[in-house]
Amino acid sequence: MSVTVRVPAKVNAQLAVGAARPDGFHDLANVFLAVGLYDEVTVTPADTLRVTCAGPDADQVPLDRTNLAARAAEALAARYGLSPDVHLHIDKDIPVAGGMAGGSADGAGALVACDALWGTHASREELLEICAELGSDVPFSLVGGAALGIGRGERLTPLETGGDFHWVFAMAGRGLSTPAVFREFDRLGAGLDIPGPVASRDLLDALAKGDPDALAAAVSNDLQPAALSLFPELAETLAAGRAAGALAALVSGSGPTTAFLVRDAGSASKVARALRTSGTCRTVRTASGPAPGATVLGDQDTAPTP
Repeated sequence: MSVTVRVPAKVNAQLAVGAARPDGFHDLANVFLAVGLYDEVTVTPADTLRVTCAGPDADQVPLDRTNLAARAAEALAARYGLSPDVHLHIDKDIPVAGGMAGGSADGAGALVACDALWGTHASREELLEICAELGSDVPFSLVGGAALGIGRGERLTPLETGGDFHWVFAMAGRGLSTPAVFREFDRLGAGLDIPGPVASRDLLDALAKGDPDALAAAVSNDLQPAALSLFPELAETLAAGRAAGALAALVSGSGPTTAFLVRDAGSASKVARALRTSGTCRTVRTASGPAPGATVLGDQDTAPTP
């Protein structure tokens, strides 16, 4: 017996970042939108816990117990007095180390898959609690759709969306460490009065109306200056996407993936072609959102039990 769960990537339509807290974390106002790039996590009983991975950049995915999928299996097993003896196989399609929550998605996918395989019947609240213990982006990977995350980003409020939003994503030639980006954010902000993070009312209204032009005027990422400071070449990719007709261009999360909001699928194809020939990025993908969160695949696709 095995269970396969599909989990989406995310883009941050807004990432507002507060000053560093005493615990080293930062308060966030993080407007997440799940998009239709997916990893699939398959869980099968085994003699011991092990992780395998296939797909683009699979060689960059850790296969030991630092992998969030392995940590998720261990966390759920510990709560229910079980041994986490499973084979976790990740079919990877979300860019690795790209600021699109691929590792977090795998953690959420493994958690839902193990819950189904073991019949632990954990409540949604318990699954979200475990997700929050694993990492700030993991809860959103579980729920998908659109949501505002506050605190470290793990406390979620679902958001209304009035339609699909189309995006183009350009993957860079190398990765960018999230902790390093936050350290650079702190360095750039040293001595400045950094306001508390607040979600943009204009952005939330644009999401609710399904208005890409209004959303384009409101998207923002407080980590973008830090990402560009560490990876200046990303500015060329952003400029190439804007020149091709993107409504908005920004670094996705902590980067180094760059995200381009476009008006429709035809515009996405045009911007993607221009980026592919620009010489400023490694690969290009298109996707739309909102997309569903962690979903068990089978005869009838089902989301985790509320």
